[in-house]
Amino acid sequence: MATKPPAGDPAQDAPQVAPPKQAAAGLPAIGHTLRIAQQQMGLARTARTLLKVNQKNGFDCPGCAWPEGDERHTAEFCENGAKAVAEEATLRRVTPDFFAEHPVADLAGRSGYWLGQQGRITEPMYLPEGADRYEAVPWERAFEIIAEELTALDSPDEALFYTSGRTSNEAAFLFQLFAREFGTNNLPDCSNMCHESSGSALNETIGIGKGSVSLEDLHQADLIIVAGQNPGTNHPRMLSALEKAKTSGAKIISVNPLPEAGMERFKNPQTPVGMLRGTALNDLFLQIRIGGDQALFRLLNKLVIETDGATDEAFIHEHTHGYEELVAAAGEADWAETLTATGLTRPEIEQALAMILASKRTIVCWAMGLTQHKHAVATIREVVNLLLLRGNIGRPGAGVCPVRGHSNVQGDRTMGIFERPAPAFLDALDKEFGITSPRGHGYDVVRSIQALRDGKAKVLFAMGGNFVGATPDTDVTEAAIRRASLTVHVSTKLNRSHAVTGRRALILPTLGRTDKDVQASGKQFVTVEDSMGMVHASRGNLTPASAHLLSEPAIVARMARAVLGAASATPWEEFERDYAAIRDRISRVIPGFEDFNARAARPEGFRLPHAPRDERRFPTKTGKANFTAAPVEYPKIPEGRLLLQTLRSHDQYNTTIYGLDDRYRGITGGRRVVLVNPEDAAELGLADGAYTDLVSEWKDGVERRAPGFRVVHYPTARGCAAAYYPETNVLVPLDSTADTSNTPASKSVVVRFESA
Repeated sequence: MATKPPAGDPAQDAPQVAPPKQAAAGLPAIGHTLRIAQQQMGLARTARTLLKVNQKNGFDCPGCAWPEGDERHTAEFCENGAKAVAEEATLRRVTPDFFAEHPVADLAGRSGYWLGQQGRITEPMYLPEGADRYEAVPWERAFEIIAEELTALDSPDEALFYTSGRTSNEAAFLFQLFAREFGTNNLPDCSNMCHESSGSALNETIGIGKGSVSLEDLHQADLIIVAGQNPGTNHPRMLSALEKAKTSGAKIISVNPLPEAGMERFKNPQTPVGMLRGTALNDLFLQIRIGGDQALFRLLNKLVIETDGATDEAFIHEHTHGYEELVAAAGEADWAETLTATGLTRPEIEQALAMILASKRTIVCWAMGLTQHKHAVATIREVVNLLLLRGNIGRPGAGVCPVRGHSNVQGDRTMGIFERPAPAFLDALDKEFGITSPRGHGYDVVRSIQALRDGKAKVLFAMGGNFVGATPDTDVTEAAIRRASLTVHVSTKLNRSHAVTGRRALILPTLGRTDKDVQASGKQFVTVEDSMGMVHASRGNLTPASAHLLSEPAIVARMARAVLGAASATPWEEFERDYAAIRDRISRVIPGFEDFNARAARPEGFRLPHAPRDERRFPTKTGKANFTAAPVEYPKIPEGRLLLQTLRSHDQYNTTIYGLDDRYRGITGGRRVVLVNPEDAAELGLADGAYTDLVSEWKDGVERRAPGFRVVHYPTARGCAAAYYPETNVLVPLDSTADTSNTPASKSVVVRFESA
């Protein structure tokens, strides 16, 4: 039987600490999965729901974007995916009575964990100006309120339309269509905060901002480098792919400031041997200092160039541009500076070089550990340089693999959720719908917050997600949000964004991935794109949490009709009635989606074209893959300070907090902990178990403080520290961002420690 949500916020003032684990998954993962699922769904609903996750006739996991192979396990989900499903398919409900009992001030004082545990929101809720709590509102009135605010703006560019990665292709396409017909390209999204740096680097170097590998490529690789990523917590099903690659003879190098249990040993819960003994994944662990990756890859590139016969001269001659510039820049790479930047030893780097030279097929995977630094784009370009030098793009078992963190974040961008759209996309959209899309660039996430802060934006409409919890510089962001005239959140469950509002606020409850979606033409399905460019259908199987819920496409369509009125010739009502009509339009606007409806009906889905992978054709400005030669950067840490990276716990997915433990790192019962190397701690006088305030330092001189963190002596890289977000987002300056991509530099925060 499912259990009730916690009545009060659990105490988190005394987290317990044990040694970190040496292996991931196994029997503990199974036990934890079943316990969470039973608490949220009960036993019968757990079986009915989890057996449909990631199945060809089921629904796509609302968690990460890791792909599925053609052959599926009966249990095709991981521990954290099961947690995501359980929280969406929960039997707990947040009704209007809940909001009557809990004023907004009360909600604002609660933890993200407590808010998320309350359950599914059942009705549209409205916070009038001056009111202290939300009240139920009919859908028609909710859309009238949105129309009142949007049509009263002096310019469409005073509106912001944010998208979370959970949004389906169909909803995302309608959302961007509405925004552009309304008159703005202000379409910030969660990509701005995570893999924008990847897209910026890959578009410049290979001509497409997506990874170039398939699941089968990972299985065929000779060498897989996993840099700045923790698959055991953030993408657990990736461990199965790495295990299969190891079985086929692949070597694995992990590059990370923290040792992570998932990369040390994977106990595959799908097999008896896997659960008992497991598979060691790392062949080489490079415990790099935060932000030292560009220096590492630059030196490796120098050493490859200097090794006779190591470069693929035919590939370089035929398919690349800028080789001589890279040779000149790489020639300046210095061993002493690289060792300082990385904290590695010369033998470690030489061992990595030997493994690279022995590999004919190399893949580099990465995530936020590379993308959230000032020099993130340059770092990823340097990764591409390494692959280009040996011809490792456009052949089986080789390529770039940015691992996306949310189920359809890549698909949303494909559908046009982008503040800087390509002219060709806008031309196709305008031709199909007879509209004139704006051509000026819109605001990304950071610029959206700045616009709210400066009074240049007045309405924030968020399609899913937790905007307040996901963004940097918490105090600045929350003050900016409160300046808005209206904030609207399309949501399944409560989060902090519902407690930090504009003068007026709406919560619009929506269907989740697990829910049946029945419209006037019958039962619907939606589609998503995974991290490797596969598009497939997702069909929920549960009765919705309330009869008052609307699907995301229906919400966009009704909002568009309310705001645009008779002036719009777009058939919004038809789109709500039958999602096939949306897919027909997508097929005529977006290359690669031809015959979309028929191909989406295939159980396995279909793969989108990728010119570098499919043809070794690189649609860049030069018509070739581009080597780059940016100056090497790495963080310089003042004496008495450490460099902090923000990260997730194992009981967390993005900003959703499932529990208060981080099992693999040995943390239980609390989240306000800071992981510090024991030698650094000794030098700074930080005893294990002591409590400290974290104070970030940046060039603006503003004090940003996160109080009351328990010090945990932990085997981090020297000079580095780590703590969980969103609790530490307050330390990340809004203006501290990556060059080119403008992604918040959440992995490069200089901090000092002050007694609590």
